[in-house]
Amino acid sequence: MVILALMRLIGTLADGATGEVRVRSHEERALAELWCARNGNSVVRVDVDDAGRGVLVVRRGHPPDPREDLGADRMPGARLWLYTNFHCNLACDYCCAGSSPQTPRRELGADRIARLVAESADWGVREIFLTGGEPFLLPDIATIVATCTTALPTTVLTNGMVFKGRGLAALKSMPRNSFTLQISLDSATPDIHDSHRGAGSWTKAVAGIRLALSLGFRVRVAATIAAPVPGALTELHEFLDGLGIARADQVIRPVARQGAAAKGVILTRESLVPEITVTAEGIYWHPVAATDEHALVTRRIEPLTPALQEISRLFAEQWANATSAAALFPCA
Repeated sequence: MVILALMRLIGTLADGATGEVRVRSHEERALAELWCARNGNSVVRVDVDDAGRGVLVVRRGHPPDPREDLGADRMPGARLWLYTNFHCNLACDYCCAGSSPQTPRRELGADRIARLVAESADWGVREIFLTGGEPFLLPDIATIVATCTTALPTTVLTNGMVFKGRGLAALKSMPRNSFTLQISLDSATPDIHDSHRGAGSWTKAVAGIRLALSLGFRVRVAATIAAPVPGALTELHEFLDGLGIARADQVIRPVARQGAAAKGVILTRESLVPEITVTAEGIYWHPVAATDEHALVTRRIEPLTPALQEISRLFAEQWANATSAAALFPCA
């Protein structure tokens, strides 16, 4: 009976469309899955009870392979984001994490980061991103970076304004290989940048970029664009070209309505390709939503492997059911 039901269902579906078929036992479920596999179709979700009674969601044709569209380096689990802390020397009005000098520190800690990085490397993570808050406010940031870069290529996101004293000493001690500094700069002149990040912050950020380049670091610059201003993006690219920042290292991203931002792009788990993110509060779907309870996957941080596996599974199911729903959000 289930095979006849499948044949009728597939006959009504367009390529890539999904529909439901009922099963009454584990045997019927197994028959349905075998029939789909042999006839070029796929079961994309199983919802049955202990006796095997329930519903299978069936897709006409095989689901697309997200690796073909996203690339292996952007599949869930390829990147691991670690919120080292949440306090910051700035209070940007569109900070997705709501960071500021008054924000509680909420640090992961160097020891926990070392364990997470070692476990993630064993699992298959390809790259580590350290963000905050402002990571360079941590007295042990050099130790954290050394631990991460020993295991995997690492990027630290920073506003580039605290490269002095202890921060400068930490910076100079960091490796030049397998390591990138990502510095925020929103405009080619101070007005736009300073209007969101504070007076004088543009000048200090540019000085930080120049310093990092002079010390031999790879520097990526990320601009958060709140509203399009005619010619501003072209001016920014040309300014960064003049500093010596490669076009591939010039990241442009919109404001997300998260954290401190009252306006911006509305993002949900369903609309984002996951980039697994660990904070002191738990594991989240994406770094741009690291304070959003709807993006929380689990409060349990260690071991990390179950969360890596679960997010990969959830995304595979999501992609199979709605191939156009999720998109990359360029945090880095």
